[in-house]
Amino acid sequence: MNSVQILAAWNRKILETYSLRTIAALRAILPLRLALPRLESFLADNIAKEVAKDALVIRRVGELLAAGLTPDEETGRQLLAVGKEIDRAFLARVADFPIGIVIRYEEIDPVRLRRIGRMQEAARLILAGTAGQGGGEVRAMIRSCYPSVEFERLLLDLMRLYALETKALSRSLRLPALLVPLRERIAQSLYGVMADVAAGLAKDVAGIVFRPERSIRTPGIRLAEIAEPVGLEER
Repeated sequence: MNSVQILAAWNRKILETYSLRTIAALRAILPLRLALPRLESFLADNIAKEVAKDALVIRRVGELLAAGLTPDEETGRQLLAVGKEIDRAFLARVADFPIGIVIRYEEIDPVRLRRIGRMQEAARLILAGTAGQGGGEVRAMIRSCYPSVEFERLLLDLMRLYALETKALSRSLRLPALLVPLRERIAQSLYGVMADVAAGLAKDVAGIVFRPERSIRTPGIRLAEIAEPVGLEER
């Protein structure tokens, strides 16, 4: 795997872990527990959509760097437009599910552009540093690009921006009649849970990147679960 593939795969693992932790946390909250069958299906499909969009950003940054170019705001707008093709495939896939969704782009686009911008800049820094080095130095390059606190903040920002988009989308879910009056409360509670989960996961992942493998003892997330399957372990 090259550095672009490694970074995209690592990002996928983080987002999938984020989704799983969010679902686990939702089970403890009423009325979210009542809406969980719909929310769980929605979150699983939505995370797959986001993984695909992030992979587009990372690949595009890699292509530009290989051509001696730098991603800019126009790159972000182009990626936003291409991402809507992934949205259309997502909506077609869930059309027969009990989770009818209307994507309100006037609310979501500004959030997406901010997230694309953050992802673009991070990918540029990391991939520029790994040029010609193969995939094994990505963790080392993250450490050279970011102090631990700044990297944790980057992860937290990316996940919370994703949570804001998810909150907006969740307002469109078809819910049981009993829960319809609670729609806004459910959306707000979902965001609150996702924000809390993001804080814990950002700290865990930063710990994985900035501590030697032998010292990692973080419950619920191990280096082997995120780093090794995608080539981010130390060589």
